[in-house]
Amino acid sequence: MEKTNVIAHFMGFPGKLKDKVMEIVKKTMKIGKDDPRKIWHAAKVGLALTLVSLFYYFRPLYDGFGQSAIWAVLTVVVVFEFTAGATLSKCLNRGFATLLAGALGIGAKYFADLFGKEGEPIVLGFLIFTLGAVGTFTRFFPHMKRKYDYGILIFVLTFSLVTVSGYRVDEILELAHQRLTTILVGAATCMIISLVVCPVWAGEDLHKLVCGNLDKLATFLEGFGSEYFSFSEIEESGKASKEDKGFLQAYKIVLNSKATEETLANFAWWEPGHGSFRLRHPWKQYLKIGVLARECACHLQALTSYFNSNPQAPTEFHKRIEEACTRMSMESSKALKQLASSIKTMTQPPSSAAETHLKNSKTAIDDFKAILATTKTPLLSNKLDLLEIFPAITVASILIDVINCVERISEAVEELSVKAHFKKVKNKESSPSPEKQPQQQLLHRGIVKPVVDDVEGGDDSVVIEICGGTVAAAVEVNSPGGTKGEAQKDRV
Repeated sequence: MEKTNVIAHFMGFPGKLKDKVMEIVKKTMKIGKDDPRKIWHAAKVGLALTLVSLFYYFRPLYDGFGQSAIWAVLTVVVVFEFTAGATLSKCLNRGFATLLAGALGIGAKYFADLFGKEGEPIVLGFLIFTLGAVGTFTRFFPHMKRKYDYGILIFVLTFSLVTVSGYRVDEILELAHQRLTTILVGAATCMIISLVVCPVWAGEDLHKLVCGNLDKLATFLEGFGSEYFSFSEIEESGKASKEDKGFLQAYKIVLNSKATEETLANFAWWEPGHGSFRLRHPWKQYLKIGVLARECACHLQALTSYFNSNPQAPTEFHKRIEEACTRMSMESSKALKQLASSIKTMTQPPSSAAETHLKNSKTAIDDFKAILATTKTPLLSNKLDLLEIFPAITVASILIDVINCVERISEAVEELSVKAHFKKVKNKESSPSPEKQPQQQLLHRGIVKPVVDDVEGGDDSVVIEICGGTVAAAVEVNSPGGTKGEAQKDRV
């Protein structure tokens, strides 16, 4: 029996292997299809490794650097990142840290020689302990850890290697020169390829991420009003479909975007000016908008709990506040969409439509307060009625908090537009209509000439002729005696 199971297992192994390979192929194709930049990144890393490997393949280059050429290969593997900002950050940190640590290591070696053979290891050990401890403690500072953590790590590592190896090697200066040169060559190769060959900008990714988060919040608010106020009826009829409420989970992505935003903002700080983004683009302002967006998402998370609470508010009260709450939700959604569009297109309209939607939402708040003020006392006659309407009042209160949060997001976006020098869009309505302007000029330049027509029995009439920029008017007037009045001419 056991032999049969073993044979069956081996017989089914080719099929399982084939299925596993097909699964890996499908996942690989999906990753490449979702973001083709990842394919280009893999190709760029391969190109950089091939170029620095020439230090080993060509004899003249190998004779100049020797075994230290391997540091160029190690540098490419360690510092080449997906975005250009991340690559620049690691390359510059590694380059300056290696240069500074190498210089200090050589200086420490010559300084320790002054104390003789017996005192040299003691001095070197003391210097390694001091710089290693100070450098490691410096990494705990938030600002240093955010931007220079990798550089401090390389500084401690390089100083320790140069100092310790220099104790047994006589040609310490030549060794440090070779290592420093090969590291700089590897770093320069990575920076050039990362900036020239299909660059991936961290700043652009941050820009799109913030826009997408605002759109997700707007999508939630757009469908919240109708979904919540139709919830009880749908539950009773049994037609509710959870699959149609996928937009209610979009806010979770916004809540979990803090780490990504901070990382992208840090890498974007290292990037040069590119496209519509200047050299000193206000990347910190994106983080401020992200904080406000997550605060708004927390309010939305509180709203989602009322979809599962099956509210049983009185039908009369529910219907009375439905319009005001729906307007609060919809106007907030429109304001967020307008703000996201402004960031996405990097434009600053002269009269912001977001302010108009915020005013409409505040008007809806006033309507809701008026409804509460005019609510009849019998509706709140006992505790049961109060408990039934309390969830609906709480939802409206949360929507008011959302509107206040959207207003602060609007102020942050306006501040970003000023600091980033967004383009201003001209208001088309402010310019005069080309069709109306000739008519106004025509009315001021015409000549009215009343004339008498010989048509008998005719009533009073006015004939206007337009020719050559003049207006001629003929007026026929019947006198009381049946005779026609004299023609008069006037100029206007």
